[in-house]
Amino acid sequence: MAEHPLVTQLRFARSEFVRGLDGVTPADAVRRVMPMNSLGWMVGHLANQEHRFWVTAAQGRVVAPDLHARVGSSTPASTPPLDEMWAIWAAVTGAADGYLDSLTTPTMQAFLERDGRPLAETIGTLLSRTIYHYWFHTGEAAAMRQLLGHVDLPQFVGDMTAATYRAEAG
Repeated sequence: MAEHPLVTQLRFARSEFVRGLDGVTPADAVRRVMPMNSLGWMVGHLANQEHRFWVTAAQGRVVAPDLHARVGSSTPASTPPLDEMWAIWAAVTGAADGYLDSLTTPTMQAFLERDGRPLAETIGTLLSRTIYHYWFHTGEAAAMRQLLGHVDLPQFVGDMTAATYRAEAG
């Protein structure tokens, strides 16, 4: 079974986020240019969203128990180390991928549950939200890197060969 087109787009958004942070030093990853968060925080923050949706709510698992307290929305600003956040991101996205590979067009209309109650948005909407969240922070990371004086940054969306448009199967 081919992966769902939205899953393909999520994986592309992830790869562009990673590409946009290529070459960031540990020292620059913990710097803040107010009011933005640090680059390390952005990596952990996106891992946190995937953890909440695709690992905890979808699978009932926990692979990063303290992540939300460190980099979740509405938590105090933090500057976590980049290497640690990339390791957590890799563990979370790896744990999420098996679930994401199982998604089909009909399951996109279903609702995940938290504490025995359905979440407010369908799986398809949560997946779209995650994709857009990646793009938001990809742009923010590019701006942060420019403010930090980084040069030779990606200038446009990269090679989409692996993420070309294809219609959903009915």
